[in-house]
Amino acid sequence: MLYAIISEDVPASLPRRAKAREDHLARLKRLRDQGRLILAGPHPALDTEEPGEAGFSGSLVVAEFPSLEAAQQWADEDPYVQAGVYERVTVKPFRQVLP
Repeated sequence: MLYAIISEDVPASLPRRAKAREDHLARLKRLRDQGRLILAGPHPALDTEEPGEAGFSGSLVVAEFPSLEAAQQWADEDPYVQAGVYERVTVKPFRQVLP
């Protein structure tokens, strides 16, 4: 089943993101290579693709996991969680309708 992992950043998270980004992206690439990643990316803090120093306000990952518990465990082990980037992480079942 698909799950949405919706993460909200702590204020001024950009330096923490930069430090943990490589490890964070490596985990996402493993999901992609396994054919389980539907989409992933950050929410810019400003209404622009390149928010500069304003950074990001959170992230969204939609991926396939065998259970809600497995999705929650994966989310809990994210390098951004370990680095204190995220203030809150919500994991929900997701049903893709389109495309």
